[in-house]
Amino acid sequence: MKNVFACWMMMALCVGGMSEAVAQRSAAEFFEEGNSKARGGDFAGALQSYSAVLAMNPDHAPSYFNRGLAKANLKDHRGAIMDYDRAIELNSKEALYYHSRGVSKSMQDDNRAAITDYTRAIELNPDDAKSYYNRGVSRAKTDNERGALQDYNKAISVDPNDVFALYARGTCKQKLEDYAGSLADFSRVIDLSPKRAGAYAGRGYAKIKLGDYKGAITDYTQAIGMSPEDGASYSNRGFAKAKVDDFAGAVTDYNRALQVNPGDYESFYGRGFAKSKLGDQRAAIQDLDRAVELNNSFTTDAKKLVYMGPINRGTLDKLRSVVQESIKINELSPERAEAYYIRGLAKNKNGDSKGAIADLNSSIALNPTFAEAYFTRGLVHSSTGAQMEAILDCSSAIKIDPNYSEAFYVRGIIKHSLGDVNGGCLDLSKSGELGYTPAYKVISDYCN
Repeated sequence: MKNVFACWMMMALCVGGMSEAVAQRSAAEFFEEGNSKARGGDFAGALQSYSAVLAMNPDHAPSYFNRGLAKANLKDHRGAIMDYDRAIELNSKEALYYHSRGVSKSMQDDNRAAITDYTRAIELNPDDAKSYYNRGVSRAKTDNERGALQDYNKAISVDPNDVFALYARGTCKQKLEDYAGSLADFSRVIDLSPKRAGAYAGRGYAKIKLGDYKGAITDYTQAIGMSPEDGASYSNRGFAKAKVDDFAGAVTDYNRALQVNPGDYESFYGRGFAKSKLGDQRAAIQDLDRAVELNNSFTTDAKKLVYMGPINRGTLDKLRSVVQESIKINELSPERAEAYYIRGLAKNKNGDSKGAIADLNSSIALNPTFAEAYFTRGLVHSSTGAQMEAILDCSSAIKIDPNYSEAFYVRGIIKHSLGDVNGGCLDLSKSGELGYTPAYKVISDYCN
């Protein structure tokens, strides 16, 4: 999708070329600055420039759209969708706005909504091959393979040399069990782009289904030469070798497949079969035992789960540790809330989290609008594992200071770690929008 984003960005700079008159020259300068930064790949900087335009002219649709593209390039698709929504409210006749929103929705696995957007983009621009292709991809993800095939056919009729559409159609035809058609599409991809390992693997699979096992072995060998860490190609070549009674060669391929993916139960099955044919029944039984065991879903007691998904306790601690408290000395109020706050920070740094919480409690009791104290107490709570209390503290800090980007960041990573992926990623998006750029690294790693 990266090259698609690059195309959209260039298209967007044309669409958003200040077709609407911007009242203030400074706004126009910010807009052009944003375009320049986007061309140079500084999407975080471009985002801030477009935000500056919108602060001066909140009805400038191209700035919302271009800011959405910048967010999409930072993999902040939730934030991008919100900007595309506003751009479409202001200009509902621009096909590219719908197309781009569809892409971001599909990147969030909201494929049905993406299909609606691609359909609207096609209505506005019936000759756009990319919209047909992307709608086909989303239709395939919703198990509408025949609808996907129609879209790929249309995309290819507009651009007969569209490698992506040909590749996708080849995959789609396999799911529809049209293996001869699939073979033809992958062969065409290889003609147009002979260094594409996936096309050889796709054609190899079609050949297996058509009974051409020697041809399949040749294609998978090509695929492996280009992508030597593709476990599936080793496994499928092992299957083809077993079909032509090369059981020793099959075992070698299955060994490599299992090195790449130790949980591949199909490779355990195939290796067990080949070992049995070679007379090593004890080893065959061991492999087949693994094939049976790994074929069952592993379940765990949900009641014991606190941290869900890739952001576990250790990861959360690392992500939170990038936050540095912006501590500046303030005048001491008569209630001395500031003194409790600083002492709480010192105690926490000295390893006395319990004493730190006590001082931060006192600071907040003396000054209930002390946003930094709430935020810092949230950090301490999170470090001790009290994540719900941390979320409440970050929420209090945000309520007092709606531009508290670090509080959005911390609340976002905690929400994500507790299973609220959408809520967490929206908080991270807001944090980035407010200027806290470390949020985009987390969005890139955990929100897509």
